[in-house]
Amino acid sequence: MRALLVVNPAATTTSARVRDVISTALASDLKLDVATTEYRGHARDLARRAAEGGEVGLVVALGGDGTVNEVVNGLLHHGPDPEALPQLAVVPGGSTNVFARALGLPNDAVEATGALLDAMREGASRTVGLGLVSGTPGTEDEGVPPRWFTFCAGLGFDAGVVGRVEQQRELGKRSTHALYLRQVARQFLADPHRRHGTISLQRPDGEPVSGLAMAIICNTSPWTYLGNRPVYASPGASFDTALDLLGVTKMSMASATRYSAQLLRSTPERGPHGKNALALHDLTDFTLQSQAALPFQVDGDHLGLRTSATFTGVRRALRVIV
Repeated sequence: MRALLVVNPAATTTSARVRDVISTALASDLKLDVATTEYRGHARDLARRAAEGGEVGLVVALGGDGTVNEVVNGLLHHGPDPEALPQLAVVPGGSTNVFARALGLPNDAVEATGALLDAMREGASRTVGLGLVSGTPGTEDEGVPPRWFTFCAGLGFDAGVVGRVEQQRELGKRSTHALYLRQVARQFLADPHRRHGTISLQRPDGEPVSGLAMAIICNTSPWTYLGNRPVYASPGASFDTALDLLGVTKMSMASATRYSAQLLRSTPERGPHGKNALALHDLTDFTLQSQAALPFQVDGDHLGLRTSATFTGVRRALRVIV
């Protein structure tokens, strides 16, 4: 099989030597081409060309969740077609690697490569569902290009934290869980909308919900990891269903402390809950609109401020080696 290995040289947890070991191992079983990303969006462009060329049967993403997201968006540029598009494989190289770990892969890049080679020799793969977010018709965000996501998106508080972390990384700070927790505290103190939510949820088959201060959309579970600890915002989310949503209508000091503790104690059976929490499962189509422009993120990538976003859960969108 001809394959393309897309390498992010800035991946947090791999070195040049490790990347050489991985490419050598993959080349022993594949007709391998290796491409190193050089700019933001380059992984997307490389994957799109691989999908359009028709000769590549597998694209391997070596990097963090941002690299994986770009590769997925490149593969699905013309829409999902699991039987015709190249398959996807992921070698975790970032600080968190939610998508790879949610697939059950080891969090070590070399171990994950070994697991992928075993899966390829056995012909093991699965088709996963993905999320798609696009601009909402009739709003100022109508023309925003659609974006696929693999594990989560967020509007409001959670996305504000992601934006703060990105700012710190641009200043040279390492992406660590301690850095993330500091930005959670800073976002809480600075967020003007956490007490009186501005987000409303609209869906074709349910009553509208208003007054959300934060909305987290999950395509799988766990939502993220703190070190080796999985965190479950929507425990029922799965690659085999559509999208789950966790909304919070009020974030006072007491409620924020309570929900933070619930997240840290969350399990595959139980996530955050309470009178100010909204948990919805297996949503195929819905729209979030906000009275104020709020931070927005997709797969941990901060995309600026948005007042609206329309979401679609697409089952069986892409075939993945695992």
